[in-house]
Amino acid sequence: MPLPPASPAPLAMQRPPLRLSCVVPAYNEAANLETFLPALYEAVRLLSAECEIVLVDDGSKDETQALALHMAERLPLQYVQLSRNFGKEAAMSAGLDYARGNAVLLIDADFQHPLPLIAEMVQLWNSGYDMVYGVIADRTAEGAAKRRGTQLFYYLMNRDSRFRIPENAGDFRLMDRKVVDVLRQLPERNRFMKGLYAWVGFKSAALPFVPDARRSGQSTFNLHRLGALAFEGLTSFTTIPLKVWSFIGFCISLAAIFYGVYITVETLIFDNPTDGWPTLAASLMLFSGVQLLSIGMLGEYIGRIYDEVKRRPLYVVDQHVATHALPVAAPGTGGEGAAPAASRPPQA
Repeated sequence: MPLPPASPAPLAMQRPPLRLSCVVPAYNEAANLETFLPALYEAVRLLSAECEIVLVDDGSKDETQALALHMAERLPLQYVQLSRNFGKEAAMSAGLDYARGNAVLLIDADFQHPLPLIAEMVQLWNSGYDMVYGVIADRTAEGAAKRRGTQLFYYLMNRDSRFRIPENAGDFRLMDRKVVDVLRQLPERNRFMKGLYAWVGFKSAALPFVPDARRSGQSTFNLHRLGALAFEGLTSFTTIPLKVWSFIGFCISLAAIFYGVYITVETLIFDNPTDGWPTLAASLMLFSGVQLLSIGMLGEYIGRIYDEVKRRPLYVVDQHVATHALPVAAPGTGGEGAAPAASRPPQA
């Protein structure tokens, strides 16, 4: 699979010493976290003398809380427990708000993101790249429906956009502090993170990888949730759905004109009788369906406007525990920057 075009190679620059924050969103991942958190710490402590793990509990119903509080006694861990399940996009945003390092790693807790790849990401960050993201190199293990749907999604997203979302790029990525600060300042509540990563720009590099198998449990991202996330992305970053229905309406109107001319010619010139009832009934049903679908699509965009103007916070924190985490640095020194007022974490 060809990799997406990378940003031009940056000029050699001197990075400050790495202070790495690892953001781990988790929902019912207790079975994986018991082995994943120590493995992650062992992988990153060799790369950075100052590191922390920000575990965001997205309303888990299992033993995630008890496990995290136990792990916090021996790991540099921040445990951020949300008051309910807000979704992975909100959980990642919460993790970015609480991360204190001058570089932030986003990684899943199911072992599907290879830990050895982190060293390559850090190396590229040291060379001057502001964002290094993993790209899935092989999707043959996925179902045909998911693969075709993914291809269609990226085709639609990149067809009508002034920026390109890299195909098969996920949330596994390392970002410089300035990228994180910009992401935190974006005001929208309906967040599609893959689109936001691409929108902010900065010098980026792609790293191909093959996802490892989950150690335990099953992913909560079924086809229904993936479809909902894809629709969220389409309506957040493109007006393609509206343009599609405008085109469908134009085609139907054009067909109706030609059909009207045909009926007129057939009746006046050839004196053929016209069956009015079936034609009228079929036409009414067709146009009623098209109108309802069009109104529904328009309503999706209006609904997103409604969500935005309410300006509710992205998430609500129920509990925050920080033990041996990175200290809060002053803004502009590679520590915590300015957060949106609605989601600003308390200062330690």
